[in-house]
Amino acid sequence: MKRRWKYLVLAGLIWLASLVLAGCKAEADTTEEELPVYQIYYLNPAMTRLVSQEYRTGTTETDYLIQELMDQFQNVPAYVDCQAALSDKVVYQGYRQEDIVLYLYFDNNYTSMKSYREILCRAALARTLTQIPGIEYINIYSGQQPLMDSGGMPVGMVSASDFIDSISDVNAYERTELTLYFTDGQGELLYPEKREVVHNINTSLEQVILGELISGPEQGLMPTLDPQTRLLNVSVNENVCYLNFDTTFLNNQLEVKEYIPIYSIVNSLSELSTVNRVQITINGEQNATFRDSVSLSAPFGRNLDYIGGTDN
Repeated sequence: MKRRWKYLVLAGLIWLASLVLAGCKAEADTTEEELPVYQIYYLNPAMTRLVSQEYRTGTTETDYLIQELMDQFQNVPAYVDCQAALSDKVVYQGYRQEDIVLYLYFDNNYTSMKSYREILCRAALARTLTQIPGIEYINIYSGQQPLMDSGGMPVGMVSASDFIDSISDVNAYERTELTLYFTDGQGELLYPEKREVVHNINTSLEQVILGELISGPEQGLMPTLDPQTRLLNVSVNENVCYLNFDTTFLNNQLEVKEYIPIYSIVNSLSELSTVNRVQITINGEQNATFRDSVSLSAPFGRNLDYIGGTDN
């Protein structure tokens, strides 16, 4: 009887072992090539179009998959010659899902991205995340506020099909090289910085230049305008560029000479063949004084005296 019991125990152990081995074999048979494939969207080195990179994962639970794909989205593999669509200055703060819409939350720096990069980033986010089963739209928030378009209206829900792959070969966009003037560490002289931008042809070059000046330098110089500066509108008539700022323009606290912000704008705009002089107004009024010393009542012309490294 004892011997028979031993045989039964042994048979049971052998049966359990066979189940374990079968399970291991089944798991081993699931190769990486059989895992679901997701495309993670990045930008090409010139930041003019989307490029995708295959990513395989066995993760199926929605919350974990969102986190996993967002981590891949923000961190470009070292072996891939691409750039992350999201600027490294932007902080991703989290998400929430409501039915088929995924709400993405970023800090205020999201809206500081150049307009063409933000559009491509929006497209990359939509194309990456709407691959997740059950998610058909994304909705972006910046600083707890809905993302607004250039007309001040909420962008709202975005799907992958709302975008094209490239902005470099679309009639609505063009490349332009600008000469922008920023200052040095002493804040006493201006120095040129060449910059190539991709912009919508419906946006005037004057507006593009002001946007780039507000964004600040990229090549070691120092800013001339406070990043909170808000341009209300811009127009050109008979070679005079009319700029209308709100009162944030007068609140410039940068440690630069009082004329540096003015001629940073004037000399940058004067690089255009269409602009000879610049009239600055505050909320539509000319009777303002910048830093209690520079009257804005009359137009400003280009002034080479404030440009460093030139023979005057």
